[in-house]
Amino acid sequence: MTKTDLLPREWKEKGNEAFKKGDLEDALSSYTSALHLAKDDDAEKAVYYKNRAAVYLRQREYAKAEKDCDAALKICPNDPKALFRRCQALEALERFEEAYRDARAIIINDPGNKAIQPIAARLHEIVQERLKQNSRVTVKVAQMLEVAFDLSKENGHRETAMNNLLVLSREKAGAEVMFKEGIVEKITKLLKVEKKEEIIVSAVRIIAELCKDNTARTELILKDIGIPWFLEMINSKNVDRVNAAQYCIQIVLNSYSGMDTKPESKPNSEMCEKFKKEIDTVLSCLVYSVTSRTITGLARDSILELIMRNIHYTALNWAERLVEIRGLQRLMEVASELEEYKYESAMEITQSTRTVTSVCLARIYENMYYDAAKEKYMNAIDEYIKDKLLTPDIESKIRVVVAITTLLLGPLDVGNSIVAKEGIMEMILVMAGTEDPLQQKVACECIIAAASKKDKAAAIINQGVNILKKLYQSKDDSIRVRALVGLCKLGSSGGTDAKIRPFADGATKKLAEACRRFLINPKKQKDMRKWAVEGLSYLTFDAEVKEMLVQDQEAVQAMIELAKSGDQSVVYGVVTTLVNLCNAYDKQEIIPEMIELAKFAKHHIPEDHELDSPEFVNKRLCLLAKAGVTSALVSLSKTESQNSRELIARVFNGICSQHDLRGIVVQQGGAKALLPLALDGTDKGKKQAAQALARIGITINPEVAFPGQRIMEVIRPFLNLLSPECSALENFEALMALCNLAGVNENVRSRILKEGGFQKIELYMYEEHEMLRRAAAQVMNNLLMSEEAVKFYEGENDRVKYLVILSQDEDEQTSIAASGALAMLTSLSNKACAKIFETTSWLESIHFLLANPKPEIQHRGVVIVLNMMESTKEVASKLIETDVMEILMALSKSDTVENPVIKEIALKALEAAAKWDLIKENQESSGATTSTSPLESID
Repeated sequence: MTKTDLLPREWKEKGNEAFKKGDLEDALSSYTSALHLAKDDDAEKAVYYKNRAAVYLRQREYAKAEKDCDAALKICPNDPKALFRRCQALEALERFEEAYRDARAIIINDPGNKAIQPIAARLHEIVQERLKQNSRVTVKVAQMLEVAFDLSKENGHRETAMNNLLVLSREKAGAEVMFKEGIVEKITKLLKVEKKEEIIVSAVRIIAELCKDNTARTELILKDIGIPWFLEMINSKNVDRVNAAQYCIQIVLNSYSGMDTKPESKPNSEMCEKFKKEIDTVLSCLVYSVTSRTITGLARDSILELIMRNIHYTALNWAERLVEIRGLQRLMEVASELEEYKYESAMEITQSTRTVTSVCLARIYENMYYDAAKEKYMNAIDEYIKDKLLTPDIESKIRVVVAITTLLLGPLDVGNSIVAKEGIMEMILVMAGTEDPLQQKVACECIIAAASKKDKAAAIINQGVNILKKLYQSKDDSIRVRALVGLCKLGSSGGTDAKIRPFADGATKKLAEACRRFLINPKKQKDMRKWAVEGLSYLTFDAEVKEMLVQDQEAVQAMIELAKSGDQSVVYGVVTTLVNLCNAYDKQEIIPEMIELAKFAKHHIPEDHELDSPEFVNKRLCLLAKAGVTSALVSLSKTESQNSRELIARVFNGICSQHDLRGIVVQQGGAKALLPLALDGTDKGKKQAAQALARIGITINPEVAFPGQRIMEVIRPFLNLLSPECSALENFEALMALCNLAGVNENVRSRILKEGGFQKIELYMYEEHEMLRRAAAQVMNNLLMSEEAVKFYEGENDRVKYLVILSQDEDEQTSIAASGALAMLTSLSNKACAKIFETTSWLESIHFLLANPKPEIQHRGVVIVLNMMESTKEVASKLIETDVMEILMALSKSDTVENPVIKEIALKALEAAAKWDLIKENQESSGATTSTSPLESID
């Protein structure tokens, strides 16, 4: 009989067997098959539901367990087992009142059920305490509501009351009471007349807290106040209010999708499907409002960030839908806006708007992972540009060129394909050659953005370099600085290759000096200083420019202050310059054989400059760190651009490569900024940030470097470095950091194990690489302080056997770590003590440890023997049958053993053997006379 021929009852039996063996996945599959085949809603089907609920409880899938119990109770009301399991699930979900209801129902229907009585008693206490707490919360809420919403009260008192309500809303009981008291309606009425921004911000945040993790409340709130209210709240020039409203809208989307605010959070596919319409409505409203002429620039940036954060396939996967509703055309409208160009229907934008738009366009393009989707994306962009160019006025041409520049800063492939179209580059060059400053400016910016690759730069050098030189002679500084950046970019097209210099010798230094003058001049507008930094970002491929810049404290400080301004448009320039100064870019591995082959074929071979040697790079890292570059990186790390985040992580990692600079990074908030970079971004970026965190974790006490919850959150990045795709150095540093973490406390060790750390760490204990093997053994030594880790060694496996073998490793530190782990393991597990004998060379290993000249190893050896002697009589008997007892007696009396603790432990081991009656008193053989020692009875 095949599996497909099984009856529902047979599937149930199969599931029961799997459940008893602990094979939960097989049990779940079997009970599900039984349910699929069961046609009638009878008592037998209720059993299948109850059994599957039991599996879900073991798997901690409490919501699913509750759902199955509900189904069982629908068929068989008041079934004790179904009630009992639902009670357990509800308690785990912290729905204590409902859990107590089920417990009471069991007692009423089955008064003799002893299993439920302690649970019912415990739940009764919790429910009573919650009733008391709720009554206290109700009084507090009533008091605060009375003050906060009374316009006749002093603003200071009202603000305090609203802040107190915000604190209460973060508690489950407080949120429930406030919602029942109609606070949502009170807030909407108040904010129509409220003038004090602090009160408005707190009120908006209260709405967010009421929506958080509660879909039912979110639906009711949206029904009452509508999406326009959220858009009204975000439309402000007050940064705090805009941030609060942005957070509030994100919480609404999270409530519908099952996401949270953590970077690595993923949506719940079932919830996304269930609330597809609601999610679509919210995102559509955001897309339509992005081109509104009545909203502030700050609001527009926030709406763009919300779209960017949620449309990606790692979030709500809404990018294709955005293209369908003509959202790309709207984004291109924003992309074409200029702060300097004001006209009747102009949108208000900030210095960051175009940068944020370019990143948003790039994020959407990332989702176009198949040709048809890419074609739709390109068609939408083409349509926008054609529509604009149909109008012959200059304004339309300017807007098209500005939009192309924004594309070139975002989805580069799309931008390049537009530039390559017939007539586009010619139009840009013609605009650059006019006498109109605005046309010159936008054309210059587009030429800079288009010269992104060597092949593109070569074409522009031929056509545009003379135009750029001419524009550099302009009396308008804003045009001069842009032309300067264009020349810098073209001059750096050789990259780090010391042999390739597109311009004459010394030209890059002159360009760098010109950029410096713009950068350090406080009279120049921030926009010009931003362009100056971008120019340096290209010139700093040249090692001589790197050295000149890093020695210039005034220029470095000006760059750091610019970065700390929070302007998103400066991110690329500053970060790329820093990456170049730190040599933190990817370098291609040079294979000597390939160099010889290239010489033979007369190919060009890249050459590094002598000023890019490790000695000079390390000096630059120290100068930058001491100048306060970490604070600049912390400000810049708020960007949503994945590429920029990777570059920031690279600079952090470069600084953290220097042992003495890690403390500075932690002091200036670098560890906090690195954590989100390690959890969200490009693969290389996450790896760089995780390595930087690991380096900090090696040098600095983890409790100081990663205070509070952060110590738990760094575990996953460290474990991600334990991958074959990472280098041996990254593996080693992750293991060293994990070793320090595992020594902190049991909660941290438990989290490492929960994240699957045991298996990943264990693999490195089998590595041929001595340093990796040693580091893994050291982590395991600390992990074995946890009883959860001990269970891995007690199962049917050879883990204890390998630990015994590793304890006599040639590498002294590996031996210390492995024998320490074995000492810890044998102190906690009698099973592990017995498993030592499974190793054929166990006695040889014991001899190696007990007779070792190193006191640290010898100490661990006697502890292992003591643990074995104390474990069981059977284990102790096997030890006594060997020469171990003689070695212990010799150790206890030896004058050569310097450590008195070793002697003391050896004596304790002999005492343990005496307690099992395995050795008896023999004064003659021991050479002892009368003695008061507890070893009087030893033979």
